[in-house]
Amino acid sequence: MILVTGTITFDADKTDTLLSAVAELVPATLAEEGCVDYGFWLSPTEPGVVRVVEQWADEAALNAHFATMHMATFMGAMGDCGISATDIWRHDVAQSSKLM
Repeated sequence: MILVTGTITFDADKTDTLLSAVAELVPATLAEEGCVDYGFWLSPTEPGVVRVVEQWADEAALNAHFATMHMATFMGAMGDCGISATDIWRHDVAQSSKLM
């Protein structure tokens, strides 16, 4: 399993623009084969920061995601959000177990 986590820092005045782009991206991505989970959440303590959490079944699924039209559309929309930093990490997970 591949886990993707991190943050995107953007112009807080562009929150509505970012949320609109995310609202189109997330349902389309969740419908992709190999997508286990996918989401973006606004930080409750840091205006202009969105947290990213994704789970992918394998490398092929993640690569296919990057090639989708909805991902290309999202990346284009991000240009209107005043992105100032990204800190996105890939984790290759060998095993997971329920914590709670």
